[in-house]
Amino acid sequence: MATSDMISKRHENIVKSQEDGRQYLGLELKNKMKILLVSDSQTDKSSAALDVYIGAMKDPKELPGLAHFCEHMLFLGTEKYPEENEYNKFLSENGGSSNAYTSGEHTNYYFDVSPSALSGALDRFAQFFLCPLFTISATDREVNAVNSENMKNLQSDMWRLHQLEKSTAKPDHDFAKFSTGSKETLETIPLSKGLKVRDELLKFHQKYYSSNIMGLCVVGKESLEELTEMVVPLFGDVKNKSVDIPEWKDHPYGPEQLKKLIKIVPVKDIRNLYVNWPIPDLRNHYRSNPGHYLGHLIGHEGPGSLLSELKEKGWVNELVGGQKIGARGFMFFTITVDLSESGIDHIDDIMTAIFEYLHMLKKRLPEEWIFQECKNLNNITFRFKDKEKPRSLTSSCAGVLHDFPMDEILSGPYLLHEYEPNMITDILNRLTPDNLRVGIVGKTFENECDQTERWYGTNYRLEDIGEETLQRWRNVGDNPKFNIPEKNEFIPSRFDLVELDNNKDVPKVIKDTTFSRVWFKQDGKFKMPKLCISIDMASPYCYADPLSANLSYMFVTVFKDALTEYAYDAELAGLYYDLTKSMYGIKLSVKGYSDKQHVLLEKILKKMVSFEVNVDRFNILKELYIRSLRNFEAEQPHQHAIYYLSALTTEVFWEKSELLAVADQVTSEALQAFIPKLLSKLYFEILIYGNSTLKRAQELSELVEKELRGNVTKTSYLPEEQRRYREVCLPQQKSYVYIHNNEVHKDNAVEIYLQTGEQDTRSNMLLELFCQIISEPCFDILRTQEQLGYLVFSGIRRSSGAQGLRIIIQSDKTPQHIEERIESFIEKMGQLLSTIDDVSFERHVQALATKRLESPKKLSAQNSKYWEEITSKHYNFRRDEIEVDYLRTLTKSDIIDFFKNKIENPSEQRRKLSVHVYSTADGSEKFELPTESQATIIKDINSLRETKKFFPNPKPFIDPSKSKL
Repeated sequence: MATSDMISKRHENIVKSQEDGRQYLGLELKNKMKILLVSDSQTDKSSAALDVYIGAMKDPKELPGLAHFCEHMLFLGTEKYPEENEYNKFLSENGGSSNAYTSGEHTNYYFDVSPSALSGALDRFAQFFLCPLFTISATDREVNAVNSENMKNLQSDMWRLHQLEKSTAKPDHDFAKFSTGSKETLETIPLSKGLKVRDELLKFHQKYYSSNIMGLCVVGKESLEELTEMVVPLFGDVKNKSVDIPEWKDHPYGPEQLKKLIKIVPVKDIRNLYVNWPIPDLRNHYRSNPGHYLGHLIGHEGPGSLLSELKEKGWVNELVGGQKIGARGFMFFTITVDLSESGIDHIDDIMTAIFEYLHMLKKRLPEEWIFQECKNLNNITFRFKDKEKPRSLTSSCAGVLHDFPMDEILSGPYLLHEYEPNMITDILNRLTPDNLRVGIVGKTFENECDQTERWYGTNYRLEDIGEETLQRWRNVGDNPKFNIPEKNEFIPSRFDLVELDNNKDVPKVIKDTTFSRVWFKQDGKFKMPKLCISIDMASPYCYADPLSANLSYMFVTVFKDALTEYAYDAELAGLYYDLTKSMYGIKLSVKGYSDKQHVLLEKILKKMVSFEVNVDRFNILKELYIRSLRNFEAEQPHQHAIYYLSALTTEVFWEKSELLAVADQVTSEALQAFIPKLLSKLYFEILIYGNSTLKRAQELSELVEKELRGNVTKTSYLPEEQRRYREVCLPQQKSYVYIHNNEVHKDNAVEIYLQTGEQDTRSNMLLELFCQIISEPCFDILRTQEQLGYLVFSGIRRSSGAQGLRIIIQSDKTPQHIEERIESFIEKMGQLLSTIDDVSFERHVQALATKRLESPKKLSAQNSKYWEEITSKHYNFRRDEIEVDYLRTLTKSDIIDFFKNKIENPSEQRRKLSVHVYSTADGSEKFELPTESQATIIKDINSLRETKKFFPNPKPFIDPSKSKL
């Protein structure tokens, strides 16, 4: 059949933003599949995504997790390409990657790849939806990966709360299902009932994977007509089974589920309040978006807001309010509050304040100027929307092709058109005490909770909210503290681009003194009225000891908290700031529309130099900080492995236990005295990049020095004083292992680090090319074939000028077994390298080149690349081009020599450090620990730092003093 005969409708007038240079074409095929084609002649990555409008809510009741299991299985072979790893192998060899997700009502598959390989990738991808194999062998093995994924989530509060929200809904509603699946639900229980899961997978795919509920989006270099000829024949043969997109007109929360209070015991020491109202599905009202209007007000953080009042009372730290999608037919309106230590004892007062605020809104709303301001902000956001990465664009667009008219597929999620005051009033009138559910999360309920959730084991208590309490909330009156936000003065009004008079290829120095070095680059690529200002304030006092590290963190935290009201309007208007602490000082960034950026920058600097600590807020935020330090023990095992490897190898590293040991000395008085000390001796390194003239950049840098040097900074922190922390140089031909216990999760974890040496162009490319070659085999062998665990990662670890290969696995297997399998895999990689042919080798070189030369898609991403070179003191602004040029000179023998010298076991230059994380949680298996004969056991975490050499600090690629404009 000719391509044109497969198409029933073309949409050529798709609304796009003014700055969007891509070309779009919408197609509806005869088989009812909806397709969005995107032609981008400048793209350095092609991509495709297909979304099936079926998710976990359509799992058979007797097979929870089947939709998710089906998603896993589609990657493991098709009739046309039966090898299990063919799809991922092809993508890996062509600079690509893939992923997928299953939600309640969607299953979304996506990939990206080198533009020259799009046709081959699409051919392999299309088979998922035409002829998957679901082999018995793969089915039996992959259920272990699903189970491992579920095991990883069992002690995650996010997953536990999400499932409890579902498990306490109407029992017979599809929303109540367990969506992830496990070995129990996909093997043990089905087998006991005589069900063959492979047969059920085939039935599920045959029943629901229908073209009429699929949305496909493809981005390529080709013209729209060329993409049409490439895509339509591949997907036009997907069968239309006339499946209706599921809709649930019956809300999962009915009268029996409302007016309920749920007390929940978390794994981590967290405190939250969740208020949840059932509302109708508002997605058909996207042109007026009444839920967004209400969320804008209820979640506001400026003066007169609900958050400001609750923070002033000392009860909360954060508040988020807005609509939340459930599935077709129902939604929720939620308010989520992060509670302080005292806040959990004032739930009734907080709820009263919520209803007082809603009472104020009902008296005042609706007001059209608020809608017009939201409309204006959304128009600006859409007009100057940053270019998305291809795989982000395809995945998101494929997922909404059935939710918006094709012509509005890009603009629908952004633009507001119609003011519907009646809809606003209708939703607001549903937010009542008689129509809600309240959830409170806290360790304080451990002795009260008498119920256990089936799938995650969450302890909770479900009770009715008393009539007296409900009546009190119904009868709230006016609270003079609450008000509608003022008009937003940060909304930009000027979007003109400056004249390009200093458009150099890379940043250049425009000022270089003992106090500061200022880099500047005009943007001539993105052509947006946006600017990035990045300021690194190096201070010798920031990380001098554990107490200083704590005080620095608290300064950043308390300062940002105090600036919330002022900065929130700026954020709404697309102007963002961030303040962070590092080992070397504090970093300030201001990004967004250039029009009013100087106003926000000046406000931040003036407040910084005259900052006075609010004692009440300090005490609340300190308690939150201490909890966060303690909660680290409940993090995932692989995160523990990563953390302790850093602690072992970094020259100066204050552990969380050391920070906690001096927490009593962190007082508001100590912080107030520390701030001027922290700022008294600084060295500024500044990058100004974007829509700015040289003169404007000089004025902005002068503003920084004027405010700080003129008020608090008395002494320059000379560059030669700023010693960077180094990485331990592990001894050659030695193997070390550090053992840590995790008391929360039942999984174990291993990270092995094969340290290969200092960073330089040649070393970087040898390591990166080696990692490129082994990446797909590592996943295929250790994850797909051996099923060691859901989380299997291989890649590069870089720190303090040193680098090496890291492999991380989280598993229910013993760490010793995991390490043995990793070493066996490394041995196999030696065999692979010895037999790899020239064509395959060149494919890997080109794949790595494709990845490295993929350009940033937005101004802020390009800024991040420049800023990384500056803050690391490398200053290699052309790193990608220089290193890829060198990459293309490498030969197969170079990689084999690298492997034999640095990676192979044994080899003369091999340096190895492993971290083993053992589960000691209740119910976990007991394992024997490794012995000194297998590796040197590190018993004191400081021992490596105290007895070993360090790699030297990296040498700058260029001399900044010779890089002046």
